Amino acid sequence: MNPPLDLTGRVAVVTGASRGIGYFIAKELAAAGAHVVAVARTVGGLEELDDQIKAAGGQATLVPLDLADMAGIDRLGGAIHERWGKLDILVANAGVLGVISPIGHVEAKTFEKVMTINVTSTWRLIRSVDPLLRLSDAGRAIILSSNAAHSARAFWAPYAASKAAVETMMRSWAHETQSLPLRVNAADPGATRTAMRAQAVPGEDPETLPHPSEIAKRIVPLASPELKETGLIFQAKHNRFVAYRQPE
Repeated sequence: MNPPLDLTGRVAVVTGASRGIGYFIAKELAAAGAHVVAVARTVGGLEELDDQIKAAGGQATLVPLDLADMAGIDRLGGAIHERWGKLDILVANAGVLGVISPIGHVEAKTFEKVMTINVTSTWRLIRSVDPLLRLSDAGRAIILSSNAAHSARAFWAPYAASKAAVETMMRSWAHETQSLPLRVNAADPGATRTAMRAQAVPGEDPETLPHPSEIAKRIVPLASPELKETGLIFQAKHNRFVAYRQPE
């Protein structure tokens, strides 16, 4: 049996923290002792998260931020540096689905929003906090991905393309930092009982899917200072996360 994860004294950023998987990852990180910088657009969801974390004896800083605000992402990195002088954990979880539609029917504004939130803001976030993660003795980056990046299923083109781009950025970043203490990996949570999944597959019985709190418990160990792997994609399979490396 593995010892409990101890993140005491560590600072973690979680995007998309006001609901779903991001909400429960933030709670798990705080329960392990990390100070969580919770980023999301929805203030009400952030305040609820803050109440839950504080009630359990944890600490959080709330950052209401639309990830389409690229200058705001830049300011986030600066504020973290000013307050803590480093960052130990990044969980880039925020994302949007767009639409399930034939690719030729996708409106330009929808495609552009998916790419802005899922790809460009993830790059901007990496750019903002990479120097801070390098200042940690055990920086950890977890990029949320999806099997859609590999299955390229019909009607999912914008979302699938965005997640393929995110995985490629993750792998390049991992190669660039492999000689450092920084470890960079992706997590594919699989089908989970979230609002995004309900939007994508409206006829599905949500009770047949794992709750996001279950998935969060499997993802958070990727933030461990003891983690050795980098540049891998961890997929949820058979109630556990299995890592694989794409061909070089």
